[in-house]
Amino acid sequence: MTAHHQPSAQPAPAPRPVTAPQPDPAAGRAVYEADRAHVFHSWSAQGQIDPLAVAGAQGSYFWDYEGNRYLDFTSGLVFTNIGYAHPKVVAAIQEQAARMCTFAPAFALEARSEAARLIAERTPGDLDKIFFTNGGADAVEHAIRMARLHTGRPKVLSAYRSYHGGTQQAINLTGDPRRWASDSGTAGVVHFHGPHLYRTQFYSGTEEQECERALAHLEQTLAYEGPQTVAAVILETIPGTAGIMMPPPGYLAGVREICDRYGIVFVLDEVMAGFGRTGTWFAADLFDVVPDLMTFAKGVNSGYVPLGGVAISAKIAETFEQRPYPGGLTYSGHPLACGAAVATIRTMAEEGIVEHAAHLGETVIGPALRELADRHPSVGEVRGTGVFWALDLVRDRETREPLVPYNATGAAGAPMADFAAAAKRGGLWPFVNMNRTHVVPPCTITEAELKDGLSVLDEALSAADAHTVGGTGA
Repeated sequence: MTAHHQPSAQPAPAPRPVTAPQPDPAAGRAVYEADRAHVFHSWSAQGQIDPLAVAGAQGSYFWDYEGNRYLDFTSGLVFTNIGYAHPKVVAAIQEQAARMCTFAPAFALEARSEAARLIAERTPGDLDKIFFTNGGADAVEHAIRMARLHTGRPKVLSAYRSYHGGTQQAINLTGDPRRWASDSGTAGVVHFHGPHLYRTQFYSGTEEQECERALAHLEQTLAYEGPQTVAAVILETIPGTAGIMMPPPGYLAGVREICDRYGIVFVLDEVMAGFGRTGTWFAADLFDVVPDLMTFAKGVNSGYVPLGGVAISAKIAETFEQRPYPGGLTYSGHPLACGAAVATIRTMAEEGIVEHAAHLGETVIGPALRELADRHPSVGEVRGTGVFWALDLVRDRETREPLVPYNATGAAGAPMADFAAAAKRGGLWPFVNMNRTHVVPPCTITEAELKDGLSVLDEALSAADAHTVGGTGA
């Protein structure tokens, strides 16, 4: 079991009262019917989904039109780092909308300049130039474009266990099965295996071996591809949706050294891990590594208004000092989104939210999940940091056979569906991906709320236990 901890330096943010849900089933039916008639949902077979009609959200909770309230252990899609409807950010959005709701990107604007300054203050090293995008996928697209133009090379290496976005280049970089339908194998992308000791590809027995062998594998891949053809290596600092696999000590520093040796741009994707999620402003801070480019989105303004970006090193920025960068977006640095980012970052600093996330991971989440693992045979491994954790669920602890097969669909995925249904019956909305459940609540969740959610998680894991070897479903 792997964990990295950071000490808490400030008191927890003050809890905010949550408005009691008011049932309105008729309104809920209207919302649901309009959705089913007209909304085309992502990553879904449209005729096989049954989306919940959500009436409202506040703090760490959301509720439906029937009056059922759920503690959100998903943070939306791991982006509501400051929780839902934070009054300071809501007020800032309203103020920005009244002052200057939108404006073209070629001008200097207060909200845009201040958002860039606040982000650059917190990024590691000399990542002091900020290129704004609409979200994480297009941030990755632009980071790769910058790397290719900077180096004059075509190829990019990324890990199999990864997710980098749904646009064409980003989905090819992605390592999970969502890539398959759109991957033509001709986008200049080469995949390699990153470290993951629990399910090692390298027959390692220790973190040290896993680090050494994963780095050797990367270097061998580069040798076969021709390092002079490789523009960039891109990694999620801590892979998110793919399983929150903490890189072993020395791995990211080793990748940095390999990239330096071959003149390759090192890109870290912090779209999910950034802005407090790991108990630090950026996950890179945990590993004392500085990339050449860093992508961000999600937590930069808690998803209140779509925003992403690329933090750019001095070396990369110099390439475009006299040479135009051939890329842009109509809404780059949108004032409303940047105003939300300014308010979010200031609020996180004022309320000690990053420190609170570190404290929760060290004193509440980590110990509680390890205790659950001791009692539940379905829990194979616990890993994470801050408010960024995963439980790797297994059918057999000895063999580490996953609770459901890789990319399971239909009846094959029933054990995870049973677990998720049990959590929802208890008022907890879980994050479920393949054979894992992730514990990724808002960074502002209180200890009391967290303990309530962990208690429901404890009960729900019994549904997973039933499908283990020796369980009633085995």
